[in-house]
Amino acid sequence: MTVPRDVAGGIARRSLAEREADYTGEVRRLLDAALELMRAAGTASAPRVADIVAAAGLSNDAFYRHFRSKDALVAALLEDGTERLYGYVAHRMGKASTPADRVRAWVTAILLQAGTEIAATTRAVLWNSSGSGQGVVSGAGTAGARLAELLHEPFAELGSATPEFDASLAGHAMVGKLAEFLWRRIEPAPSDVDRITAFCLRAVRATGADGRI
Repeated sequence: MTVPRDVAGGIARRSLAEREADYTGEVRRLLDAALELMRAAGTASAPRVADIVAAAGLSNDAFYRHFRSKDALVAALLEDGTERLYGYVAHRMGKASTPADRVRAWVTAILLQAGTEIAATTRAVLWNSSGSGQGVVSGAGTAGARLAELLHEPFAELGSATPEFDASLAGHAMVGKLAEFLWRRIEPAPSDVDRITAFCLRAVRATGADGRI
């Protein structure tokens, strides 16, 4: 039996798809404009919503259509940055051939975020999340959990009885250490990569089948 086409539904779906594309573009422009302004200002001053809207070439209505406040925008920037970092770290890990090498690649890729240019941008965004830099606490929580997912498989291959739990500990510790490098304006040395990698590997290999040391 031939089913009549839902013309009204089809039109509505096309309209929603077009609107979604428009809204996605607006959000991207707001995020990019905010990031650029924060990068330029550093921790010396915080761009206002009006500054971000003007730089994005949009209206206040467009801003508040997507974000309830500037804090919501900064939270989105942190989430967007975490996803970009996740992709970069996964790419670096994909080039490693052994579980231990993948752990080292994970550590190396994350610590690279404390490099001079990247670090300045990250500090600026975190500083804007609270006006004093304390936003790193909430930002690190989300980033640590997300980045930890990349360690589940190598930790399991290395013999961890509780790879997700161990990866969670490593993820939060790693992001906490990264935050320390960022705020102290210290660029990690190769020896830091060695020590943190060794710490992660020792922690996993020292855990027995029952999860005990």
